[in-house]
Amino acid sequence: MLSVLPYFAQYKINVKNEILAGLTTALALVPEVVAFALLAHISPLVGIGSAFIICLITSVLGGRPGMISGAAGSVAVVIVALVAQHGVEYLFAAVLLMGLIQVAVGLLRFGKFIRLVPQPVVYGFVNGLAVIIFMAQLEQFKVHDTATGQEHWLTGVGLWLMLGLVLLTMAIVYLLPRLTKAVPASLTAIVVVSALVIGLGLETKSVGDIASIAGGLPTFHLPQVPLAWHTLVVVFPYAVIMALVGLTESLLTLTVVDEMTDTRGRGNQDCVAQGLANVASGLCGGMGGCAMIGQTMVNLESRGRGRLSGVVAALALALFVVAGSSLIERLPLAALVGVMFMVVIGTFEWASLRILRKMPLTDVLVMLLVTLVTAISQNLALAVLLGVVVSALAFAWENAKRIRARKYLDEAGTKHYEIYGPLFFGSVQAFTEKFDVPQDPAKVIIDFRESRVADMSGIEALNKLTERYQRLSKTLHLRHLSPDCRQLLHNAGALIEVNILEDPEYRVLTKEG
Repeated sequence: MLSVLPYFAQYKINVKNEILAGLTTALALVPEVVAFALLAHISPLVGIGSAFIICLITSVLGGRPGMISGAAGSVAVVIVALVAQHGVEYLFAAVLLMGLIQVAVGLLRFGKFIRLVPQPVVYGFVNGLAVIIFMAQLEQFKVHDTATGQEHWLTGVGLWLMLGLVLLTMAIVYLLPRLTKAVPASLTAIVVVSALVIGLGLETKSVGDIASIAGGLPTFHLPQVPLAWHTLVVVFPYAVIMALVGLTESLLTLTVVDEMTDTRGRGNQDCVAQGLANVASGLCGGMGGCAMIGQTMVNLESRGRGRLSGVVAALALALFVVAGSSLIERLPLAALVGVMFMVVIGTFEWASLRILRKMPLTDVLVMLLVTLVTAISQNLALAVLLGVVVSALAFAWENAKRIRARKYLDEAGTKHYEIYGPLFFGSVQAFTEKFDVPQDPAKVIIDFRESRVADMSGIEALNKLTERYQRLSKTLHLRHLSPDCRQLLHNAGALIEVNILEDPEYRVLTKEG
């Protein structure tokens, strides 16, 4: 242990904080992972084993130290139908393929496209996840009636005791940092409330009431499925959806952590790490996973900033299963629920509510749309995709309205159109309406000094405009095209024939993307 201390010291990592944060995070992982496994109709041990593998590999190889990954609910929702219709072996094959897809995304450096996600979408994503985490905790206020086989809400003394313990946990998490930061407040709250419940023999729900977590570590297990085309047809759609959902949640969680810690993670590296983790999980009979924003917040609030906290969390999960299940199963769920409620408060972007009146209406609608879709469907990829599409369409609409033209005749009788604003698919119609082809003189110049041709729709608009002038024996010239616009026209080749006026004195300063 002493030999590795200098390694962590060079990265300014506090080993004590990392270990305590990892233990706290592991405790917070157990009920979540068990609940997600039961949601997917698989053994809780499969969920915990998957969380151990995924958390360990992503903590060591991932692009965002401090981020916690595991068997996430967003992926569990996707696999319910697959397990129900084809069984767990097809799930393991889908997880393996999911990992390969994610590795390919990272190697092809597609992770950078997360930069295209607008801030309102990020707000909606985070707020939606906060709602999901909150709703998941409400399930712990239900009890299973063995006589009827039904679940019903706690009532009477049991309900008030649960609420009291939850509030006590939240109070400790909130107040302790104001007194001391020597130990994580979340871990202290769990220990204090657990000692109170076990010491006084209070009758309240515990981790063991959900499911037993006693067992062994995951072992190598090839998916027992036929090596046939039919198998690929079955698992491929699920693998693609799981890969996209997992990467979406992971990369957006990475973005949130970057903002909180004022550092920058590596998105492509994290895609590869997530993929390798899911490949390993699939080969060990596990369910798929990704970053878990709730447990990540627990880790960060417990001052876990490096890779060590994630490694400790993973090893602690393994220890719980192999040797500490009897103790962990006695932990009161109220303590873990209280910690997660504080995570919900910390995760929700309250600033997004304060600036609602200052935000453009489109951004407000996008944020609300992503929040609702995330919370209702729990399909994070769909929610983010909808948000990005709506934001892109709104942006295109606004820019389409900004194209303008200044017109004048020079001394030689040539008519000039000075274009302002981008020429792209959204502004083509407005651009075309600026020209009075029948009334224009024999020579017309379009000046693109303050504009740019952005796409194929813009090229086609220029082509059609040129043909309209040619039919009337008039000549159309283009001036001040930027180098990228000229390249776009050159690539179009035989699709368009326009006259470009060379202007050696004009230079365009382009910003490389």
